[in-house]
Amino acid sequence: MADIANRYPENTAGKYYVDNQCIDCDLCRETAPENFTRNDDGGYSYVFKQPESPEQEAQCKEAMEGCPVEAIGNNGP
Repeated sequence: MADIANRYPENTAGKYYVDNQCIDCDLCRETAPENFTRNDDGGYSYVFKQPESPEQEAQCKEAMEGCPVEAIGNNGP
């Protein structure tokens, strides 16, 4: 489970976030491209936009459930 104490600072404020367990596998960016993007210098993903529709919410949830290292959380500020 993702740890909010280890969330990347680039995450936009809100429910979803990515923490420092991210292995840059691209699953979240493929599953929810309107919400996740990549930090090219650090080699990890982060939430650049919180979901704004039921479809985006479902995609973010799918990305979180599919994350192989459980680096996506949904208990953000």
